[in-house]
Amino acid sequence: MNHLLKPVIQGEVTGCGIAATAVLAGAEYQEVKQVANSKGIYADDESLWSDTSYVRKLLAEYGIECDPEEKPFTGWQSLPDKALLAIKWRRVDGMPFWHWVVFGRQDGKEAVFDSKNGLKTNIRTDFGRIKPKWFIEVLV
Repeated sequence: MNHLLKPVIQGEVTGCGIAATAVLAGAEYQEVKQVANSKGIYADDESLWSDTSYVRKLLAEYGIECDPEEKPFTGWQSLPDKALLAIKWRRVDGMPFWHWVVFGRQDGKEAVFDSKNGLKTNIRTDFGRIKPKWFIEVLV
């Protein structure tokens, strides 16, 4: 994962985990979606929206290691150079849901790569508006 991070737009309303993996892998959304589907991971599966094991499994398919623990978000400066962030965290019928985004620090700049379709820009630096609940450090 020595590439520069680039935004990837999710191809489905619920495809943020697939898109976040594509950002970290330097791949196209459709390619990662095909790999995900071959592993039984589908964007419209509600369990994907509230369980980290699916995105971890998908990242492992691309040789991307991440910390086995989720850590509470305490501030932007305390984040590692690459991380998956859980934003828009909420409970629906007692089940947690969130939107995956990728945080990256490279060349002295920090940005959040948000795959949501329809944003003015998918490279976000409006950190005051983004409210992460927790993160997973991306190690390799």
